[in-house]
Amino acid sequence: MRFPSKEIVERVRSQYPVGTRVELVQMEDVQAPPIGTKGTVTGVDDTASILVNWDNGSHLNVVYGEDKCRKISVE
Repeated sequence: MRFPSKEIVERVRSQYPVGTRVELVQMEDVQAPPIGTKGTVTGVDDTASILVNWDNGSHLNVVYGEDKCRKISVE
């Protein structure tokens, strides 16, 4: 696995600050929440993966370069 640069990690952190609401677009994991599940960002780790508390109780990370989520406006 190739790790993203510090610049990429910082860019993802600035794009997804703690508290940002997101919606899952794609996740290749048998335990993944259903596509369209919403959640709240709790941080970004050193591999640029987005840490999310999903509304369904899951805590799987959105892995940089593999999974996809999008920002949503606060409801």
